[in-house]
Amino acid sequence: MRKSTTDFLEFKRNVTIIVEEYFATDDIVSTANELRELEMSGYHYYFVKKLVSMAMDRDDKEKEMAAVLLSALYADIIDPPQVYRGFCKLVESADDLIVDIPDTVDVLALFIARAVVDDMLPPAFLKKQMASLPEDSKGIDVLKRAEKGYLSAPHHAEIIERRWGGGMKKTVEDVKAKIDNLLQEYAVSGDKKEACRCIKDLKVPFFHHEIVKRALIMAMERKQAEGRLLDLLKEASEEGLINSSQTSKGFGRMIDFVDDLSLDIPNARRILQSLISKAASEGWLCASSLKSLVPTPVKGSLQDDSAKIFKLKAQSIIQEYFLSGDISEVGSCLGSENNAYSAELNAIFIKRLITLAMDRKNREKEMASVLLSSLCFPSDDVVNGFIMLIESADDTALDNPVVVEDLAMFLARAVVDEVLAPRQLEEIGTQFSGPESIGRKVLQMAKSSLKARLSGERILRCWGGGRTGSPGWDIEDVKDKVGRLLEEFESGGDIGEACRCIKELSMPFFHHEVVKKALVAIIEKKNERLWGLLDQCFSSGLITTYQMMKGFGRVAESLDDLALDVPDAEKQFKHYVERATLAGWLDSSFCLSKSGPTKENGANQ
Repeated sequence: MRKSTTDFLEFKRNVTIIVEEYFATDDIVSTANELRELEMSGYHYYFVKKLVSMAMDRDDKEKEMAAVLLSALYADIIDPPQVYRGFCKLVESADDLIVDIPDTVDVLALFIARAVVDDMLPPAFLKKQMASLPEDSKGIDVLKRAEKGYLSAPHHAEIIERRWGGGMKKTVEDVKAKIDNLLQEYAVSGDKKEACRCIKDLKVPFFHHEIVKRALIMAMERKQAEGRLLDLLKEASEEGLINSSQTSKGFGRMIDFVDDLSLDIPNARRILQSLISKAASEGWLCASSLKSLVPTPVKGSLQDDSAKIFKLKAQSIIQEYFLSGDISEVGSCLGSENNAYSAELNAIFIKRLITLAMDRKNREKEMASVLLSSLCFPSDDVVNGFIMLIESADDTALDNPVVVEDLAMFLARAVVDEVLAPRQLEEIGTQFSGPESIGRKVLQMAKSSLKARLSGERILRCWGGGRTGSPGWDIEDVKDKVGRLLEEFESGGDIGEACRCIKELSMPFFHHEVVKKALVAIIEKKNERLWGLLDQCFSSGLITTYQMMKGFGRVAESLDDLALDVPDAEKQFKHYVERATLAGWLDSSFCLSKSGPTKENGANQ
């Protein structure tokens, strides 16, 4: 223990010197080498915390330098979990930082927003940390400022990346633009010597994985340029211009990105597999260092943005189910959204259902298993859904450290519920080779659970279930609570108290009911106090644009009935839609049609 403490103290002293030297020299390469030579990767979270906290007390030049350095070191020198932990420590220490740095809330919020924009922190970081901090913590203010003040703003990525841009010779976006230019020029000219010179002149060796990634995307999009681009990567690799670690990282990022790329390039997975095979056969890529690029586990290929749209719809359906426990409603909604009963959409729904459940309590996990058993999806679709889940487990692990245990239990429960046959565990296992792969660990743990004495009974009760009673809230009780709190506010209640009551319902995915009931009361009684409440809820982030649109959509559907009591209901509704649109509550895609709900494509929860 004493040696460990001594090592950490030594690391802290060295880190302070390294950061000071970096601010003086602006030398990313030397800084990376010095950090690597310390050989204390388990303490890198402290480097993240120290770098950011020192930059916070300096000028914009140093703040930008710190953000660029983190992006350059991310994944290659500093592992993603260490970056995540470093920012956790920063948020937790906000109360201490503000003593010496009065603008801590704004500056640290911007560092967090920048880390999200630079793909170093998942957006879920904000919600996770808010839930773990005391309500009176300055860290809560930091996270709210990052979310509401920066990440929710129009064109936020561009604004965030330019906020400290005055003092730097190059930003990440500048480098990406230069990479695109050199690759495009090379694809036309074929001048490898000139392309290699341009790569060298960038002087960002720890960002060369971006060159590999962008060259591969261009090769997949322009078939005629494929051979030329692979030749460039081979030349750069053989000359040591792009090292093997950066090459593997570039290919690895493509494997992570290939499902999204498939929306624009239908054969993206097959093409990428071909590129990996060519690079490995020519000796400039170590294919064994990459995650398995399994054949796409779904039948057919969805066109355009239909898969993305379905994911948003599926998320809404699942969140409402966790609230209501209404299995029949889920079946009805799924039938309307997946009327062709696409195997791919079934697998996507299963992945989304279990992913959302794993981030919640045992109640929702039990509900997810009950729903999976009740929907009677073809077993092949369930297999494909679990394969997709396991493929994304590395990313899920950033937010859920026990992802292996959770996935194993969901898999075992699916076998006990006869959603999957035991032999299909082997089918899933064939997709994940290597004894240390997450897929292999999940399968081994699931099998161990199934072999245990009285396994069926234990697995059925693992989340407190056993199918006794119906899961979920009583939806009528919730509606009554919403109605009562609005009536109390109408009759002279405090707006802060009303917002607190809405928040304490702890059902953000049912806030459309608040919007609907408030809007109906406004139309019936012309009570502007309720409009003020909705405005406060929206401006504070309590009610999202998605929930606003959904609430207005519910009112649009009921206008004919409302007009029986309020003859000018439709005229009033149009007026309020215009006001809400001007206030930014409603997206431009909102439709005034009474025949259906608002258009939700593009709205985020």
